[in-house]
Amino acid sequence: MSKPVVALVGRPNVGKSTIFNRLVGEPLAIVDDTPGTTRDRLFGQGEWLNVVFDLIDTGGIDPSSTKQGEPLSVGSADFIEQIRTQAQIAIQDADVVLFIVDAISGVTPADQEVAQILRRNQKIVDGKPYPPVLLVVNKADSERYRNQAPQFFELGMGDPYPISALHGTGTGDLLDALLTAFPEQVEDEDDDSIKIAIVGKPNVGKSSLLNRLVGQERSIVSDIPGTTRDSVDTHIDVNGLPVTLIDTAGIRRRGKIEPGVEKYSVVRSLRAIERADVSLLVLDATAGITAQDTHIAGFILEAMKSAVVIVNKWDAVTKDSFTMQSYTEHLRRELNFMPYVPVLFISAKTGQRVDQVLPTALHVQEERLARLTTSQINRILQEAKEAHSPTTKSGRSLNIFYGTQVRSDPPTFLIYVNDPKLVHFTYTRFLENRFRQSYPFTGTPIRLVFKGRRDK
Repeated sequence: MSKPVVALVGRPNVGKSTIFNRLVGEPLAIVDDTPGTTRDRLFGQGEWLNVVFDLIDTGGIDPSSTKQGEPLSVGSADFIEQIRTQAQIAIQDADVVLFIVDAISGVTPADQEVAQILRRNQKIVDGKPYPPVLLVVNKADSERYRNQAPQFFELGMGDPYPISALHGTGTGDLLDALLTAFPEQVEDEDDDSIKIAIVGKPNVGKSSLLNRLVGQERSIVSDIPGTTRDSVDTHIDVNGLPVTLIDTAGIRRRGKIEPGVEKYSVVRSLRAIERADVSLLVLDATAGITAQDTHIAGFILEAMKSAVVIVNKWDAVTKDSFTMQSYTEHLRRELNFMPYVPVLFISAKTGQRVDQVLPTALHVQEERLARLTTSQINRILQEAKEAHSPTTKSGRSLNIFYGTQVRSDPPTFLIYVNDPKLVHFTYTRFLENRFRQSYPFTGTPIRLVFKGRRDK
């Protein structure tokens, strides 16, 4: 079950980044008085009354430009197209849209353009427009500006919510309305399939791999990066097991994400990782391992999802007897934070080793659900203490009493100690390695949680 997604939409310099920072509770977005400061997608997580939601801060929709310091007509076709693209994609991917306007500026022609686009692209679901749009009147820092909020009724977007993102005034009422606007989150109990997401930067062959796996031309294949805009679900049966393959849009480097369509295709990719049990991280063998590949691996790890690294286009690499070994060693160095992931060298174009992809992914899913007995866990902990005693800190020694596995998916171990503050991250890594020596948990992250207990 995915978290609700909230998109912030509006013309430049209405305070979207300030609102974003206020709702996520930390200054993640750059705030500046210069219109258009936010040029990249920015994601955060908000919470209100124990409801967690994803928040997307976007670059400002700019329906006007400047020429010798004077604004051009807001009817300029070039800029209206940019408005339309961002607003349409926001409506497609968000569960709720926050339409931000400026109390000080009042209603502007640009606001009217954005309102028209949002209205035209809403769908009617159960007699109501979807997704719902909340009209947020920002910069209402004084009673004077709060009293002027009713002028925004002329936009036809419902009740205006006057707030001051800078001071926090009115944000509680806005969040209450936001929770009410969220669609009911219903988990599909009938879908017990194993979900495998195919992720990676653009043009690494994700759609070609999907087509090979399902045996038909399920997705459009093109040499143009970013062809796949939506996450596409394909349901197949593998030896009696129901499997859902999720093909996603490519994730580009932050600086390379274009406004509009590609910006929101990143949202879909990250949501696909969250939905999946196992992610297939597809790399381009001819391009080597890039920083963006490691960033996507980081997204998978942050979500605590299992993974298989797929090195595609291996047929296009000039090889000798040591090429695969050298590439593997380099890959392990670059992905040293995920040493447990299996690596497959394939060619989606020729079909080389593609038959190993799904069996490997299903094996990784089995490892994700593995459970160790309490006796196994405590034997591992005892042997770890004998091999390497915990270092002391401030004259105090770390004492490990016992451990137990409290859940799988991913495997999570609760370890009782005298004081969790004495656990250094290097010792946590040491313990994780000892666990994997006993049971590999192939392709799967494991979580060690330390809890204090009085030493009697």
